[in-house]
Order: sequence, then C-alpha cells, then structure tokens
Amino acid sequence: MTDVKPEDSPVEENGTSAVPAVLALPPGTSTEPQGLRTFADHYWARVRGGDMGSLPAVGGLIVLVGVFLAVQPVFRGLYNFGNMFTEGSATIFIAMGLVFVLLLGEIDLAAGFTAGVCASVMARLMDGYGYNWYVTIPAALITGLFIGFVTGVLVAKVRIPSFVVTLAFFLAFQGVTLFILNNGKGQTGSITLHDKVVNGFANSQMPIWAGWALAAVVILGYLAQKLFALAERRRQGLAGEPAAVLAAKVGSLALISLLLVYLLNQNRAANQKPIRKLVYENHVGKFITVTPPAVEGVPYVVPVLLVLFVILTFVLTRTRYGRHVYAVGGNEEAARRAGIGVDRVRISVFMISSVLAAVGGIMISSNVSSTAANSFGGNTLLLAVGAAVIGGTSLFGGRGRVVDAIIGGAVVEVINNGFGNLFKGANSSAIQFIAVGLALALAATVDALSRRRAGSSGLR
Repeated sequence: MTDVKPEDSPVEENGTSAVPAVLALPPGTSTEPQGLRTFADHYWARVRGGDMGSLPAVGGLIVLVGVFLAVQPVFRGLYNFGNMFTEGSATIFIAMGLVFVLLLGEIDLAAGFTAGVCASVMARLMDGYGYNWYVTIPAALITGLFIGFVTGVLVAKVRIPSFVVTLAFFLAFQGVTLFILNNGKGQTGSITLHDKVVNGFANSQMPIWAGWALAAVVILGYLAQKLFALAERRRQGLAGEPAAVLAAKVGSLALISLLLVYLLNQNRAANQKPIRKLVYENHVGKFITVTPPAVEGVPYVVPVLLVLFVILTFVLTRTRYGRHVYAVGGNEEAARRAGIGVDRVRISVFMISSVLAAVGGIMISSNVSSTAANSFGGNTLLLAVGAAVIGGTSLFGGRGRVVDAIIGGAVVEVINNGFGNLFKGANSSAIQFIAVGLALALAATVDALSRRRAGSSGLR
C-alpha cells in the first residue's frame, strides 16, 4: 500500500472531504503576523524563492509603454489609446478562459476557432433568421458550453491528451466555421452585423458620467473587498496586510482608474476639425459645414470585462471550486485522495474556456461589425495563450490568476500596437510576430526558472 504523506492527507470540514490544507490557501497567502517590514521581507523572500507572479509582466509593460510614448507620436494619441481597449479585449477574454485550463497543466488549442464557431452561430441566426441579440448571444454561449463539455469529456473520461483533442478541434472547427458562414439563409462568406447591441460593445461609449461612476464602483468595491478580507483574517486570529500596503494598493488603483477614465472621456476622434460636405436637396447640390461626431467615453467592452473579471476572480479565490482547481493543478494525486472530483474539475475548466472563447468571438465580430472565418485564425489562439503565460500563469499548472490574462493581454496589445505604428510597410507584421514570440519565450523561461527556484527553496 502506498504511503500518504502528511501534506497529502485530506482535511475534514463539517464531515466532508476538503482540499489539503497546504493546497487550500490561495497563492500568496501567509498565516504569519505581518508588520510593514515583515510584510516586505516576506514578499521579497517569495520573489527570491521564485514566486514572482505578474511582476515581470508589469515591469515589462511599464518599460514598453515608456519606450513607445517616447519614440512613437501615434502611440501617444487618444484615438490610438481608445483603440487599444477595443482591439485587445477579445484576446483578454479568451486568455481568461485559458487561465483555467492552464492551471491544470492542460492546453486548449481550439480556443481561437471555438470563438469562430460561436460567433458564426450568432451571426447566422442574426442575419439569416432575424433573431435579436438576446437570442443570438445566448446561443453563441451555449454553443461554447457544449464544445467545452465535449472537449472535457474526451480529455477526462476517454483520456486523450488535451493537446491531441484540441489540435483535432482546431482543424475541424475551421471547417465548421466556414460551413456555417457559407450556408444557410442570408449573407454568405463574410456576414455584416447590423445589431446595435452587438456592434456597440466595441464601437459605442458609455456616457461621461457613467465612466466616472464605473471608476467609483471599482475603487470602492476593491476597498470593500480588502477590508472584508482583513476583517476575516482578524476573525481567524491572523494578521492581514499592513495599513500602509493597503492604502498604497487602493491609492494606486484609484489613480490608474481615474486617469484612464479621464483620458477615455476626452474627444479622441481621429478628425475633429469641421469639414465641408456636399449634400443634395431637391436635386440641387450645396456645400455645408459639418463637425465630425465626438468619440468620447469609456467603451462598453470595459464594464463587460470588469464584470467577468470580478466573477471569475471570485470563483477562483473565494469558492471551494476554485480551491479544487488549484489543488488538481498543483498535485492531482493528492487532490484525488482528498476526495476531489478530478474529472469533473477537468471537464469544467474546458467548459469555462470555451464559453469565454465565445465571448471573445463576439467581441471580435463587434470590433469589425462582421463575422468572417479569417478573423479567427491561428494568431487569435496564439496571442491569447501568450497573454495568459506572459501575465504570469504557469504552463506547468497550479499557478495563475485571472488578472494575469489582463496584464498579459495589455503587454501583447502594446507590443502589437507600438511596433505596428513604429515599423510601417512589409516588415511591420514580421516585427510584431517576432516581438510577441520573444516575449512569450521570455515568459516561459521565467516560469521554468521560477518553478526550479521555488522547488529548491521549498516554496513548492
């Protein structure tokens, strides 16, 4: 009979099996009392021990933004700034789902074309059969849910490696996307979307006051969450973050949120000068002066992103299911002995990944107001995987957060946008691919070295 190590033994909670205590704590949790100096020492010890989280990605993002602001005038423009929010959102949504899959050490190579299949279902129902967004968007999400369920069953129950299953679906879903777009009622090939709600996610902005209200909700919500966590730790007899650290975090978030809203609330239209336009009345042409409409306000995709971020972060860090995901990713055998339904967890993460891929597909279609097969090519998946890994999610499982997708997605979008504006002509795409590839290789190297360091220092 195999011996069970103490750290692998199950812990009982109200008579039911639970996650092993060492695995039940969210990443970065400490049970030791902490003053400001102690907190800093513990944080630095974790970093030196290999637990760097998103620190490299944040540092890289700051450097990249600083360089492009200094050398690229287009990058500094408000119009370009607003575009990065809408153009990079789809990558972040898909990366959020991939975080769940990567936490188990699995991979979903079909996520890009899963987005294509789901967006095609939405577009076909909308254009060919006249259904409104409140029918077509749920249909796209349900399609993603079904795809994820099938993928998860093949991986968890049939025991086919996720690489093989999702590679097969990557190839097959290209055909499925083309079939849906080329058959049925309505347009074929590329389907133009006319629904104001779907197109509005990426192309419409919130009222000015709503942007400020959103910033206030984000700041106050984060403060409330931190205070609740602090009270909970004190109730358990544990020391929380020092007041200075808490104030610094809340203050930094407030500064960033208010600055972003201020910039997005400015008129960032590419052409703001009045123009003369020829119009015809009663077959008589005349010139009139027209002022281009203002483009100001926070894009509607931002609150959608924030809502999903809050929900998914809560699921991973505040629920038993989230602890089970980390447990299975960290040590599958220990999680199985602790009574966790490993197969159910594995199926569920693929379902989450595919649903968020569907959201990403909807956002891609919204950004260009159409659905076409070439919008969901291999780069869609590769950039999403790159975003999750660059942000700090481990390729080896057991370590990662939803916020990694946002940070990594920002890095990927800044690289694409910055180099795309800096280098024009035939070599522009080449430079972008090289830069993103090098960033991903660097992130994977940091991940591997961090895990080796964490293992030698006893943190893992």
